[in-house]
Amino acid sequence: MKTFVIDTNVLLYDPYALYRFQENNIIIPITVIEEIDKFKKDMNETGRNARQVSRLLDDFRIGGSLSKGVSLPSGGKLMVEIFEDKVVGKLPPELRLDRADNRILAVAMDVMHKEKHPVILVSKDTNLRIKADALGLAAEDYESDKVDIEDLYSGMTEVKVEPVTLDTFHGQGWLPPVENILPNQFIHMTDSTNPDHHATGRYDRSSERIVPLRKFGKDGIWSITPRNREQSYAFDVLLDDSVKLVTLVGKAGTGKTLLAIAAGLHKVAEENVYNRLLVSRPVFPMGRDIGFLPGDIEEKLAPWMQPIFDNVELLLSGHEAEKRHSKGYKELVAMGIMEIEPLTYIRGRSIPNQFMIVDEAQNLTPHEIKTIITRAGEGTKIVLTGDPYQIDNPYVDSSSNGLTYLVERLKNLDITGHVTMSKGERSELAELAANLL
Repeated sequence: MKTFVIDTNVLLYDPYALYRFQENNIIIPITVIEEIDKFKKDMNETGRNARQVSRLLDDFRIGGSLSKGVSLPSGGKLMVEIFEDKVVGKLPPELRLDRADNRILAVAMDVMHKEKHPVILVSKDTNLRIKADALGLAAEDYESDKVDIEDLYSGMTEVKVEPVTLDTFHGQGWLPPVENILPNQFIHMTDSTNPDHHATGRYDRSSERIVPLRKFGKDGIWSITPRNREQSYAFDVLLDDSVKLVTLVGKAGTGKTLLAIAAGLHKVAEENVYNRLLVSRPVFPMGRDIGFLPGDIEEKLAPWMQPIFDNVELLLSGHEAEKRHSKGYKELVAMGIMEIEPLTYIRGRSIPNQFMIVDEAQNLTPHEIKTIITRAGEGTKIVLTGDPYQIDNPYVDSSSNGLTYLVERLKNLDITGHVTMSKGERSELAELAANLL
């Protein structure tokens, strides 16, 4: 039996965290309730999580007094602990009690001195965990949905094979699957006697075969041709209509968003497989926020959506290079081929038969990722792109964000595909910056 003291950011990150501590006891400092109350009117995901936490606590209150403890479904107890003046002496004078974090820390210290069981402070705030450790209080990150970024599924594997195996693959166009290969995983086969002799395929579980990658003409897809093996993998799975969910993870400049938009425009405008290309991204600033922006909703969103506009304009200029006039992204929007909007407005929607791209998905929580994917209607394909090392959301990190969580949870499904992209192709300068800075 353990007692966990829960910080505010844990509940704002996952409102159902109250159910994830098995048979152990949970203590919520009253300061946490006060902080959650400040977020409840926000219309973003944090506000919705705050309101959900309040509803859950109110439901528990019906079953008994939160001050005395109510039973949890898992077998432990849930209690709200009041901050009292007597706990002030348990903190050093440097930790001012007018700060909410320090009041939560004071309650956790008081509980530790009263409880016989181990007491652990659970917080996603690194500095609060450091302060707790310095005071002799055990502290942990909330790791319910954590995925070790170094062990993240890459979507590809490399094997050495006998020359006859490669000859068979080139001759008949397929091979039986190798051991431990996952659906839609890419496999690079190299001749064990001659490194220059190699071939690449993707495992199609429906046919139980490793099949070659699709080939592209000299003009590629919307003037884009793969520049490296990883981009070939990405295009192959992006253009496969049987793969309904694609995740592309990689550092800046690897071509994640550009390839996804090119594939989407190809499928919508040329093959007419989907009704519309829907491109969206979360609204998180890099660095200090510049405050409220003037204008109507389109003008307000323009700075956030500009990276999408840039990619579309690049594709359009290359696709119609031989023409004097190239359609701009606004013309594609007016024609109903493409729609660009922030994720703020996606809750409650049903999105059938669309090619949907969610850019910068590393800034989303697992719960937000679930909300997005459950919007997909019949015939819709969803592509999520992002770099787990460039996160602007204070409530997630490289291991707890929704994108990496999604990759690991769904890697065994036939309708999902994943590619980790590491080679930058934006420019020599961008590649050097991504690798060295």
